[in-house]
Amino acid sequence: MAGGGARRRMVSSVIMSTPNVLVILCDQLRADCLSVTGNPDILTPGMDRLARDGVVYENCFCPFPVCTPSRYSLLSGLYVHRHGGRSNHCTLVSPDMAFPARLARRGYRSSAVGKMHFTPTYLDVGFRRMMLAEQDGPGRFDDDYHDYLMDRGLVDTIDIVDQREEFRSMAGPEYWDTFGAVPSELAERDSSTGWIGEEACRELEGWEGGGNLLMVGFIKPHHPFDPPPPWSGMYDPEALTLLEGWTESCAERDLTFNRGYFPHDTLDERSLRRVMAMYYGCVSQIDRYVGKFIEILEARGLYEDTLVVFTGDHGEYLGFHHLLLKGNHGYDPLMRVPLLVKYPGKGGGGKRSPVLCSTVDITATILSRCGESADGLDGLDLTDGTGGRTLVFAESNREIMVRSSRDKLLIGRDSRDTLYFDLEHDPLETTDLSRDPRFAARIEELRSAALDWLMIGTRRQLFLNEGAPIIDAPNARRGGDPLSARSADYFRSRVPHRES
Repeated sequence: MAGGGARRRMVSSVIMSTPNVLVILCDQLRADCLSVTGNPDILTPGMDRLARDGVVYENCFCPFPVCTPSRYSLLSGLYVHRHGGRSNHCTLVSPDMAFPARLARRGYRSSAVGKMHFTPTYLDVGFRRMMLAEQDGPGRFDDDYHDYLMDRGLVDTIDIVDQREEFRSMAGPEYWDTFGAVPSELAERDSSTGWIGEEACRELEGWEGGGNLLMVGFIKPHHPFDPPPPWSGMYDPEALTLLEGWTESCAERDLTFNRGYFPHDTLDERSLRRVMAMYYGCVSQIDRYVGKFIEILEARGLYEDTLVVFTGDHGEYLGFHHLLLKGNHGYDPLMRVPLLVKYPGKGGGGKRSPVLCSTVDITATILSRCGESADGLDGLDLTDGTGGRTLVFAESNREIMVRSSRDKLLIGRDSRDTLYFDLEHDPLETTDLSRDPRFAARIEELRSAALDWLMIGTRRQLFLNEGAPIIDAPNARRGGDPLSARSADYFRSRVPHRES
């Protein structure tokens, strides 16, 4: 018995020196849409379990409220103006410096499952295996998930209508009337969440010992809001509590800034409740797999010594200021993301940290826990929970955000688009004080801090290299090859066209 105990301690010591890493990334997940972050209606027991075992970071913000730029920041630990990926069609400048590549050089066995949103689709950032499910752009015709659907004669109709401009213009009235909140026509196993979740489970079931890395990218709850049954019927729209910040009409400044993917001023409470019910269904379906991941790791004796990170690439308005989706001002529901971290080892769980942080900090935290230097990155190591920032910064192609724990400045290209909010007295960001002389000195202080932030390190313009190296794997292909062309033709031929 003593010898067996010694061997177990030795194995545990080896695992701790090269802890396993599981990163779970959702798309467009509003921070307060988990039960553990205070939502009164949604059921997320898997995420609740992670929170009990780890740390809930209550004030985490994305660096850029668009999918690919934010994801490249998480991979590289750099702000977007430093890595150059300013759109959904761009390439990471130095993929060999992404954390999967750095860990691979330390001997990690790394895989990616789900949505990565790279250009080229199978860009080599250090993953030795990639099983992809893409949504926007040409990647959806290169990936494994849409090959899976095509092989079975299936089509994700609502998703392709929502995401492809050539079909969206021909969408039927149900799509427009519901703001894309329509149950999927696919069975649960065939939905993107089901496929991604099951592929991720297979990867985890192959883990042995330490030194494993898996990044799981769920497409949902990004629009369209189309969970499959039974998730599509899980929540009663009329029984839901409207989230903080809902207003009966849009502010003129918001409509002027961006009218919306769906026109914001056509949204009403009944439609919003339907959207919320479907959105929550998408989140709960993801949560089921979070719970399954934990069960697999526990069954394999690996959960205790695995670093688990759960977060989102950006948020979602979901009715805040009468807005839906993203693309408007950098209000908190768009910029704030959930961050749950379960650290390796015993104890330390069930904590809440109020520190200001950014998802660029995730990179430094992962590397530090795996024995890799985080020097030269923009992120901070969040491990001890005592650090954090006095200011958190973010950017988009139209704004820069500077936020403290008590106020926020949104600096627009046009001075008329610059907004300042006193969050202590106005947490819902309703009253712009940018022209109030009482706050002139503070606004100038924040503006100066933003300028200093932009000047740190090398600034890069949009970088795109369709010919960048891709992983060496049988399923990896570049867009435009015969298989991708066949996939594109298949889905285009199967999407119903509305008669004019």
